Amino acid sequence: MVQQASGVPRPVLIAALVLGVLLALTVAGIGIAGQYTSAQQREAAAAAEQARRSGPLPLAPVPAPEAGSAECREVLAAAPDELTIGDARVPHRALADPAPQATVAWGDAEHDPVTLRCGIDAPAELTPTSPLAEVSGVSWLEINEGGDTTWLAVDRPVYVALSTPEGTGTGTLQDISAILRERLPERPVLP
Repeated sequence: MVQQASGVPRPVLIAALVLGVLLALTVAGIGIAGQYTSAQQREAAAAAEQARRSGPLPLAPVPAPEAGSAECREVLAAAPDELTIGDARVPHRALADPAPQATVAWGDAEHDPVTLRCGIDAPAELTPTSPLAEVSGVSWLEINEGGDTTWLAVDRPVYVALSTPEGTGTGTLQDISAILRERLPERPVLP
């Protein structure tokens, strides 16, 4: 057997060198696999977020004793296929089952949803001194919750709620006001 000047046989040196290279390749492979797995996890998370933002929208039920009324059917029949959200026209968004009656939503992957509910109970926030906003001939009660706003039409035969995310602008409120003004008769505001 041939020995090196260090006194270690050549086959032992070659085996040590090969084991060192294999160990380095294994560590590098684990690192690449970890990066690949992280990339897969990021892609899966992005896909899940995309589905959450554009898939069927889950909504909690709210008391809506007039949801089956002729007035609500009239409002829903007139609901546009697209709604102005900010500067964009945004399509209808499907509702997850079980979908609340007399409810419609708009939204997509780039826009948080806007929902319209018809036939809800009288809002507790509506009092004789509540400040109302008139938009396109419809009286609305504004309720802000954590950056989102719910507008309640309070001068029609049924209460209608339009819930909008922060930064939506007034286009949605104007679009829905026009429908309510054209489809439902005005009535006195009754708290």
